[in-house]
Order: sequence, then C-alpha cells, then structure tokens
Amino acid sequence: MTTEEKLDRLTDRVDAIAQSVELIAHAQVKNDERMGQLMETMTRLGNIIIAHEQRIENLEDRRQ
Repeated sequence: MTTEEKLDRLTDRVDAIAQSVELIAHAQVKNDERMGQLMETMTRLGNIIIAHEQRIENLEDRRQ
C-alpha cells in the first residue's frame, strides 16, 4: 500500500469519525430537550400532587 493510499484511507476514517461525532452531538441535543420536557412535566405533576394533598387535608379538617 502506497503512502497516498494510506492517506486516503486515513482521510476516509477521519470523515467517518467526524460524521459519527456530529450524529452523536445531534442526538445529545435531542436528549437534552426531552429531558427538559420531562423535568417540566414532573414539576407540574408535583404541583398537582401538592394541591390534591392540601385539598384532602382541608376536607379532613372540615370533618373533624
């Protein structure tokens, strides 16, 4: 294998690695977006749970 062929192979490998890194970076951005949405949903659910607990406590207080 000539030096030129070795350089061509290395160039192809570097290009493939660069594409892989770009795909991984894009996937990470999407995962971060999904995680943010999940955290927002969890916060809303937590607020709903707190509100329901307070309503239940108020009902129990009225019955006593």
